[in-house]
This record gives sequence, C-alpha cells and structure tokens, in this order.
Amino acid sequence: MSRTPAPASFLPEGVQRVAAALQAQGHPHVPVMLDDAARTAQQAADALGIAVGQIAKSIIFRRIPDDAAVLVVTSGDRRVDEKKVAALVCSEGGKLGRADAEFVKASTGFSIGGVSPLAHVTPPVTLIDRELFRFAEIWAAAGHPHGVFKLSPHDLQRLTGAPVADVAQAVKIA
Repeated sequence: MSRTPAPASFLPEGVQRVAAALQAQGHPHVPVMLDDAARTAQQAADALGIAVGQIAKSIIFRRIPDDAAVLVVTSGDRRVDEKKVAALVCSEGGKLGRADAEFVKASTGFSIGGVSPLAHVTPPVTLIDRELFRFAEIWAAAGHPHGVFKLSPHDLQRLTGAPVADVAQAVKIA
C-alpha cells in the first residue's frame, strides 16, 4: 500500500482542516493519503508498515450531563478503560457514554475511522493515554479514513494541549 502526499486542494475537507491546523502550529509533517481505508488501528499499521501500538487512535465518548465530546487518544494496541476516563472528566456522579456515528460527526466534523486528534469543529475534552509514549514515532488519523500524519507523542501533547493520563485497561500477561 502506498502513501501519497496530495496537493491540499485535492484533499477531502477534513484532511484540509487537519493540514491547516498542523501548518498553523509549525508541524513538519503533512497528512498523507493511503491507497486503502485505514478505519482500524490494525489496517493503518499494516498500511504504514509499523507496529499497531504506533497508531494513535482517537476514541470519542459522550459526557452525558453536558453532552460534551470527550476524545481519548490511545495506542492502537490498547483498549480504553471508560471508568478511568469518567473519573478524570466527569464530576461526581457524572456519566460517560458511547458516542454514535451521528454524535461523532456532529461534534468533531469527522466520520468514525478518520477522527483526527486535532482540528475538531467543536473542541472536545481531550486526554492522551500515556501508553503512546512507548514510541518515538506515532501516526494519527488526519480527518478521513484514508488520511494519516506522522508525529511524536510529545508533538501530540503540544498540538492538542491535552494532559497525559493513565486511561488504558491493564494489560493481561498470559
């Protein structure tokens, strides 16, 4: 599978938004378009020839009391622990729920499978999973199922301004 930098005017609207945000913050890597969709972390890792853990997957939750989007950016080989996230972003007794495709699109401007960690139409409450810091280089969705961009976990923190937290489920050792 190849990676192709495309002229900005030929990119989908969401990817253009991400490219503009990256450029505005001086990020050196532009989004690239993959030949095939990378809707899952495994598909993206396979397309890029990297470990699945190097994929920064963006998971959107819905904070029930105020209907706010909560973005958790985690390593592709980890699962998010919703209770840990709720403890960090919900007030006493507040609940965190699953976000359906309509909510994700309305709150982020991106479709599931292409949610970028930045350039959302409405800024979400964002957390970065500390597990991403196992890697020097990671890749994130760039606003479209075919779009990705390269960065480091430190770049992710700088670009989003989000805190780093322990939000992954414990890894079971066999």
